[in-house]
Amino acid sequence: MWPDLIQKAKDGGLDVVQTYVFWNGHEPARGQYHFADRYDLVRFVKLAGQAGLFVHLRIGPYVCAEWNFGGFPVWLKYVPGISFRTDNGPFKVQCSWLNCDL
Repeated sequence: MWPDLIQKAKDGGLDVVQTYVFWNGHEPARGQYHFADRYDLVRFVKLAGQAGLFVHLRIGPYVCAEWNFGGFPVWLKYVPGISFRTDNGPFKVQCSWLNCDL
């Protein structure tokens, strides 16, 4: 459905599309990454570019967006000593792949 929605955005006069990047979608199990199908960011960005649109990625780690657990993967709550959205060592280690800068 992306091509149709992107074209509708373009036809509506937009020059930028925005999307969240949900950590829980891209790492549903600890250490198992998923960037295929509806989570294929590269394909999404290329489709938008082909339509002449810019892309604004809203990268987490926390995205809220009325999304369960704010986009955090559920496995994260079982990391010993973790405290979310704080200057917490275990939290920072887990979200370091996102290049978090708390």
